[in-house]
Amino acid sequence: MYKNDIILKAAKGEAVERVPVWLMRQAGRILPEYRATRSRAKNFIEFVKNPELACEVTVQPVDILGVDAAIIFSDILVIPEAMGLPYQMIEAKGPYFENTLVTEQDVAKLRIADAGDLDYVIRAIQLSKKALDNRVPLIGFAGAPWTIFSYMVEGSGSKTFSKAKKFLYTQPALAHQALEKITLSTINYLKGQVAAGADMIQVFDSWAGVLGPEQYREFSLKYISMICDALSPLVPVTVFAKDAHFALHDMKSLKCNTIGLDWTINPGEARTIFGNTKTLQGNADPCMLYADTKTIEQEAKKMIAAFGKQRYIANLGHGLYPDTDKERVKFFIDCIKQN
Repeated sequence: MYKNDIILKAAKGEAVERVPVWLMRQAGRILPEYRATRSRAKNFIEFVKNPELACEVTVQPVDILGVDAAIIFSDILVIPEAMGLPYQMIEAKGPYFENTLVTEQDVAKLRIADAGDLDYVIRAIQLSKKALDNRVPLIGFAGAPWTIFSYMVEGSGSKTFSKAKKFLYTQPALAHQALEKITLSTINYLKGQVAAGADMIQVFDSWAGVLGPEQYREFSLKYISMICDALSPLVPVTVFAKDAHFALHDMKSLKCNTIGLDWTINPGEARTIFGNTKTLQGNADPCMLYADTKTIEQEAKKMIAAFGKQRYIANLGHGLYPDTDKERVKFFIDCIKQN
């Protein structure tokens, strides 16, 4: 079906002739082509909500960088908006919610979203599938419920997410009510992505690392597990929980195919924990791409040697930084493909 389905094979644990590679935030500001497309929208949210523009930047990294998969261009915060909590994207500052979750009434007002509430993403997936023309698979994604909840309570990004954590301690039952609504909305949304053509799903738990092990099990992993249970019979699922070293053993029981790792996790230790039960993804430090080509080549080879060539998908340990040189990114991808 696909001209290149190596990433699907790796995710399913099938033998591959080389390591597949894609990069988080590969459709982004490192590409002049992305910036040109972005300039045609009034602001970021309008950009995300334009299926034609989203399709363009989804396909660009496949054409320009030669990655083994596209990932739909969107934002994790489309879910709270679909649930009745709209956000703004403030230039150079990040997301901002004018209204946040504080009281029982706030949580009661949240609606459980369905895929139809996010038709612009569904349409972007359909357009992207057509534009990709079976060259490579398309990855769909959503934020993990805890990460989404943390923004909905905090109102913006934060180093500590202390308001969100305070909510867990002071109103745990209400937190679970909100997290359940977010989870059901996310399952509906991701099933809609799959129905529209997404071949894989990635769940991003960007703020996993601000919780301790017990809270993470109760308020995050429980809900990620619900998403995996619902989606894994349909397509391969990847769970990427940043800074969640403490949760790797717990993640063994998730019904997902792939575990994404950040750059602080030792590949050998992760392989020992998961054995051959999961495909591993990651975990180059995005800052490594600022180095010279000799260093980049050495790091790429070292990473493949550490993970092994089977049950492994090469990626970064987090998203590409906007000021990274496009040519170094392309060089890194070529190094992976040649080893």
